[in-house]
This record gives sequence, C-alpha cells and structure tokens, in this order.
Amino acid sequence: MLYSKAVHILFVISWMAGIFYLPRIFVHYVEGRAAGEDVRRLKVMARKLYHFTSAMGVLALASGLWLWLRFGFAGGWLHAKLTLVALLVAYHISMRAYTKRLLADAGLPSSTTLRWYNELPLLILVGILWLVVLKPF
Repeated sequence: MLYSKAVHILFVISWMAGIFYLPRIFVHYVEGRAAGEDVRRLKVMARKLYHFTSAMGVLALASGLWLWLRFGFAGGWLHAKLTLVALLVAYHISMRAYTKRLLADAGLPSSTTLRWYNELPLLILVGILWLVVLKPF
C-alpha cells in the first residue's frame, strides 16, 4: 500500500506543479503583451504545460481512485476531500478555457485578476492536506 500511496503522491505533486505554474504563464503573457514584448514562446509553454498537467491530473485521479477501491478508505474527511478534489478538477477545466483563449489571442483577464486566480488552488490544497493528515471527522 505504501508504494501505491507514493505513486499517487508523485502524480498529485506533478499535477499541482502545473496547476500552480500555468496561471503564472497567463500573467506573464498578459503583462508581456501589454508591454509589446514577444509572447509567442509563452503560448507554446502554456500549450505544452496544459497537456502535461492534464496527463498528471488523470494519473493522480486514477491512482487515487485505485487506492480508494483497493483499500477502502471511508469517513467524513474523505467525502470532504473528494469535494475539494472536484473543485481542483473544475479549476483545471477553467485553465483549459484560459489556455484556449491565450492560444487564440482572444484576451485574458487582467494580470491582477490572474494573480488572485493563481491563489485559489493553494487554498484548496491546504484544505486537502489538512483533511488527509488530520482526518478530523
């Protein structure tokens, strides 16, 4: 079971790395475009990072589901965690919409809005860690 948990944690860390960094690319794109800089490389980076992040997200979810079905975790904390994971999935889907807009030069929100947007997954992750480690209910 410990090896399975380690694999799940590896995929979660990889998924979260992309979730944390892709919005920063959005910020740099918006600010660079406003300054008249060449932002073509950021478009390539955003597209590639979104695909990597998506793959890691699928593997994180699949390994988490496998752990749940194989070892049968239960409790209120798990239901709360799964709710927060669903919020992360929704956030990931919203990143897809922003990535498509970036690639199509359709415009993105302001860099200030994107900076706040970038903080949301951290709050969700803190909640997940608190639930998984402490299992408060």
